[in-house]
Amino acid sequence: MHALIVVAHHDPHSLTRSVAEQVGAGLSACGHTFEIADLAAEGFDPRYTAADHQVHRSHATPPADVLAEQARIERADALVVVFPIYWWSMPALLKGWIDRVFVNGWAIDYGPDLPVTKKLRHLKVHLLALGAADAHAFDRHGYAEAMRTQIDYGIFDYCGAQVLTSQLLLESESDTAQAHLHRARTLGQGLFERETVAG
Repeated sequence: MHALIVVAHHDPHSLTRSVAEQVGAGLSACGHTFEIADLAAEGFDPRYTAADHQVHRSHATPPADVLAEQARIERADALVVVFPIYWWSMPALLKGWIDRVFVNGWAIDYGPDLPVTKKLRHLKVHLLALGAADAHAFDRHGYAEAMRTQIDYGIFDYCGAQVLTSQLLLESESDTAQAHLHRARTLGQGLFERETVAG
């Protein structure tokens, strides 16, 4: 089976990128394939333009870069999103990718007089978010729940996608890096376990 691993970090030597690579290593170890979509390295433009707005309003054909991203998702049996936590959410690069790629007519269908139709019910999603704060800070202020509400439900569930994994890899600037890398590899190894058993 095949996974698309989306990573949003400007530094190719970051822990975020290493976590994405370890997910891939786990997949490879189990005979699966993967592609890493490194949004920063590839120069994806996250700016929502007038052309994107036309897609939203009138189901116009998306720009070529958006069509290419949608095709990568369609080729995958699972989507893995790996990102650093900026201000208790995702980086602007990743948010712009979602804004432009998960569009009306592809991820959902709706209009002024129509209910929302969720079009990504087949998509299985795994989220790995890296943060420097500890779990106590995330729980004390309600940030962990806010992120789940905004990202897991507000974005992916709204499109019908199934979020199977949603993990906060915290205290990433301390000595937890190796544990996070091990966790990522384990996730990769088990990503398609249920599908393989069921098949």
